[in-house]
Amino acid sequence: MASLTLRQVQKSFGEVPVIRGVDLDVKDGEFCVFVGPSGCGKSTLLRLIAGLEGTTDGTVKIGDRDVTRLAPAERGVSMVFQSYALYPHMTVAENIGFGMKMAKMPKPEIQARTAKAAKMLHLTELLNRRPAQLSGGQRQRVAIGRAIVREPDVFLFDEPLSNLDAALRVQMRIEISRLHNDLKATMIYVTHDQVEAMTMADKIVVLSAGRIEQVGSPLELYHKPNNLFVATFIGSPKMNLFNVTVKEVAGNDAIIALPGGSTLAVPTRGASIKPGPITMGVRPEHLTIAPTESGIPGKVVLSEHLGGETMIYVDVEGTESTVVKADGLAGQRSGDTVRIIVDPKTVHLFDKDGQALVNGSLI
Repeated sequence: MASLTLRQVQKSFGEVPVIRGVDLDVKDGEFCVFVGPSGCGKSTLLRLIAGLEGTTDGTVKIGDRDVTRLAPAERGVSMVFQSYALYPHMTVAENIGFGMKMAKMPKPEIQARTAKAAKMLHLTELLNRRPAQLSGGQRQRVAIGRAIVREPDVFLFDEPLSNLDAALRVQMRIEISRLHNDLKATMIYVTHDQVEAMTMADKIVVLSAGRIEQVGSPLELYHKPNNLFVATFIGSPKMNLFNVTVKEVAGNDAIIALPGGSTLAVPTRGASIKPGPITMGVRPEHLTIAPTESGIPGKVVLSEHLGGETMIYVDVEGTESTVVKADGLAGQRSGDTVRIIVDPKTVHLFDKDGQALVNGSLI
């Protein structure tokens, strides 16, 4: 296994820039997830690492080797694609071992590696079946097995769970995470699903328009976003945003005028805050609904009862629909007039350019 280093990696198609000077370090054995909206460049960046696309500029290193100009087969990487790309006329064992057969490896070694990968992926009983006789999850495990037997320095996954149903995605997330723990391998994983990113990653790379917005652990990105893009992209439901005004700064608190007329003293945490318009962000689980005269007034438009929790959507004047994550037995109904209470310790403040001034961090 090996580390991965990208330095000022750029990619343009004609005159259209797609990757705009990416710098990134992935440690040996880390599980790193690229996440971002469609078209942000995450799959292109993965293909640049694999060598399936050539860089326009910059350097790609795997371990101590500069692989920027090497062919994919010479880089020491294995890639698992969104489509399984299995040979329908071959058995599971033949699909897993095909790459080794083409490399003219000894037959006993092919059999030994295939058996080891099959055991790791719970495919031993299926080795004589063909892809048409497998479920979607089993097919994806075969594709992963084909990557394992090559014993690469770096594993690359390009949205491997997108074709699976919800229950299978959860199962495969667990299996891939367990596989990472067993192999202690360096893995780069691309997804548009931020739940996958939050649950699987050691390190998340948030991309937007070919640039890295922020790199950090799942909890760092959730609790300490650098800007509005990361704050609203990471988290489901997304962070609530309010256009508010800082009335004054008193000691270590910014006094904020909330929608509806009440005020809130938000800790500045050492940041330089000036009176004037500002964007306030609060996660849904950090809002509560209570019978009080203070807080933010609004009207309930929808309550989603999910069993263990309830998502309450509230119309607040001057903002988009506000989401409050409440107890599963919450009794609010559509049409109810409510007051939303904000915990000041959890408030995030962003300037006019969307950069974070204060993170309401609990970590």
